[in-house]
Amino acid sequence: MGRPCDGGGKRQHNHNKFILLSGRMLGLRRNLVACITISLAFAVFLTLCIAVINAERNSSAKNDNATTVETAVECDLFSGRWIYDNSSHPLYVEEECMFMSDQLACGKFGRKEFKYQNWRWKPHHCDLPRFNATALLESLRGRRLVFVGDSLNRGQWISMVCLLGSVIQPTHKSMETDGNLMSFKAHQYNASVEFYWAPLLVESNSDDPVNHRLPERIIRPQSIEKHAKHWSTADILVFNSYLWWRQDGIKLLWGSFNDSDGLYTKVNMLRSYELVLQTWANWLEFNIDSAKIRLFFMTFSPTHSWADEWGGRTDQNCFNESEPIIKNGHTGRDSDQRITKLTRSAIEGLKSRGVVVDLLDITQLSEYRKDGHPSVYRKQWEPLTETQIANPSTYADCIHWCLPGVPDVWNELLYAYIFSR
Repeated sequence: MGRPCDGGGKRQHNHNKFILLSGRMLGLRRNLVACITISLAFAVFLTLCIAVINAERNSSAKNDNATTVETAVECDLFSGRWIYDNSSHPLYVEEECMFMSDQLACGKFGRKEFKYQNWRWKPHHCDLPRFNATALLESLRGRRLVFVGDSLNRGQWISMVCLLGSVIQPTHKSMETDGNLMSFKAHQYNASVEFYWAPLLVESNSDDPVNHRLPERIIRPQSIEKHAKHWSTADILVFNSYLWWRQDGIKLLWGSFNDSDGLYTKVNMLRSYELVLQTWANWLEFNIDSAKIRLFFMTFSPTHSWADEWGGRTDQNCFNESEPIIKNGHTGRDSDQRITKLTRSAIEGLKSRGVVVDLLDITQLSEYRKDGHPSVYRKQWEPLTETQIANPSTYADCIHWCLPGVPDVWNELLYAYIFSR
């Protein structure tokens, strides 16, 4: 008779144990939920703290950079000296630039002395801000930076491509070519850095980006729209024009290249350049809002074709030169300051009409760098003759610049001005 009673007691005991265990589990679950909730709250708090700290750091860095840039631009960036600095320069490695030009890749084509890569420009009363490729890419997010001009401007564009490309993974960058327009794309920034071939700014018989070596130059001095439509939507425009004006006279065409009845007039170099600047300035005034679009004009890049200018032989040039010129204020005889004077006048005229163009005076600092040219260390587009091989000075390129090199400094100056506003 007692067994049923004992069985019921066991069931009651087990039931009580179940209730007790359930209660403990419920308590543990509540404690676990509480712990997780507290942990999540702490994680959110920690994330917010880190975000605030990073924001403060970024803001501080941005303010420091802005202060540095403003201070630099307030002083004369274009008056200074070259300092040998193999710790901070070059700013990139020639072999690692995917889109390096064979015309400027001096190391690739046999140059063994690389000091030309290690010179840093030091203004007399301040320092150039350090070029920050990531910061510039951020400022170019969703925008177009376009260089317009000749092969010297193309060299500066390639320098900029190498500078920016040094912080972009290969799969995130590309190059496109469409006629006169070459475009470097930084995909993750939706940014485009472009070069447009227009060596005389207006329409000319030298507009073909490949076949433009002609014995006589002809321009349509009032025709710029053919070119300008390709860069009218740019956010930053960088112009240059000089090398192709170095002739006694330029033919002006009043009419179309397709019109056999066009009127030709031969005009001296300065007058024809002045007419083109007027056309360029008028186009800017009526088509560009300089409050939204940054405008720059680079002064001319000097050549080093006469070694006697720095104490060398009269039959030599930049070939085998490995050191800058140290004479303060050196000017070569190929440098025509009248061109710069006309450019300054056109820019002043634009300012009075409400259009702001910054003139970046790269001429004097580049005058010192007789060592920075490709000389014979570039791709030769045609086979060399026996006479040339016997005398390398006869085919040395003393016009363009090795990269890394002088054009990187031009872009450091451009960088300072871009961030100064």
